[in-house]
Amino acid sequence: MTPDMKLDSLISMASQNGRKTIAVAAAEDTEVIEAVAEAIKRNLADFLLYGNAEEIKSIMASQHPELANHKGIKILSAPNNNTAAEMAVKAVTANEAQVVMKGNIPTATILKAVLNKEYGLRTGTVLSHVAVFEVPGYDRYTIVTDAAMNIAPDLEQKAQIIKNAVQVAHSIGIKMPKVAPLAAVEVVNPAMQATLDAAALTVMNQRGQISGCIVDGPLALDNAVSQLAAEHKGIKSEVAGSADILLVPAIEVGNVLYKSLVYFANAKVGAVISGAKAPIVLTSRADTAESKLYSLALALCSAKK
Repeated sequence: MTPDMKLDSLISMASQNGRKTIAVAAAEDTEVIEAVAEAIKRNLADFLLYGNAEEIKSIMASQHPELANHKGIKILSAPNNNTAAEMAVKAVTANEAQVVMKGNIPTATILKAVLNKEYGLRTGTVLSHVAVFEVPGYDRYTIVTDAAMNIAPDLEQKAQIIKNAVQVAHSIGIKMPKVAPLAAVEVVNPAMQATLDAAALTVMNQRGQISGCIVDGPLALDNAVSQLAAEHKGIKSEVAGSADILLVPAIEVGNVLYKSLVYFANAKVGAVISGAKAPIVLTSRADTAESKLYSLALALCSAKK
C-alpha cells in the first residue's frame, strides 16, 4: 500500500482541509477526552465539549492537564444527555461546528437529536455507516457499507447508501470509486434478492441514476477484491478484483465483514455516519484510540467547508 493510501494520510489531509470544529455530545468520558487530546496534538480541529462541565474538567485535569485553558477547546454545561445531544446538533445547524461526535451517550439519543425535524441534520436521505479500512497487504482503501445503520435496505436505500459512500470516497481522494454490490454468487439468481438488487444498481449506474462511480454486480467477495479470483471465474469487469467500495446486502454481512477485517486481518479503520448535513462520529468503547482518531480525520475530510 502506498503512503497516500494509508489511514495516517487522512490525518494530514484533514489538517490541511481548513480549520473545523467538532461538537461532542456528553464529553465526560476518559476515552473521548483521550481522542480529543490526540486530535488537538495533531492540530486536527477545535472542539465544543457539551456535558457535565465539572466532570469534563476533572478528567482533563487528571489525564491531560495540558488541555486546560487550551484555546481550541470550549466546555459548555448540559444538565443531561438529551440536552447535550441537542446542543451539539444545534451547534452544527448554526455552523458553529462542522462535525458531530458521540461521547458517553447512547447512540439512540444522539441520533434522535440528529433526526429532529426542527433543528436536526436531516436531508431527506438515508443515513448510512461508511467504514474505511487499511488492510495489510492490500494496495488500496477498502470501504465497507453499511455495517451499522440499515438492517435490510431495499433497492432505493442501497442506491442512497452507495451515494453516501461515494461522497466519502471522493473526499479522501478516490475520484472514481469502483463499487461492488456483494452477494453470495456473481450471477443473477431470481431466488436471491441481493443479486437482483445488485444487477439493478449496475443498470442505475449505467443510466446516470447513480453517478461519480462505477458500479458492477453482483459480485462475491473473492472476485470483488481479487484479480486472480475474478480471472479464474472468467469475470470481465472494471470493478472485479479492484473494488473500492463493498456494498453489503444486509447489516449482518456488514457487521461480520467489519469485525473480521479488524480481528482476523488486523486492519485499521475509521468510520462515519454519512447522509446528514454533517458527518457523525459514533465511536464505541471497543474502538482503539487510533481508530477514533482515524474516524475524526475521516469526518473532517468529508465535512463541508
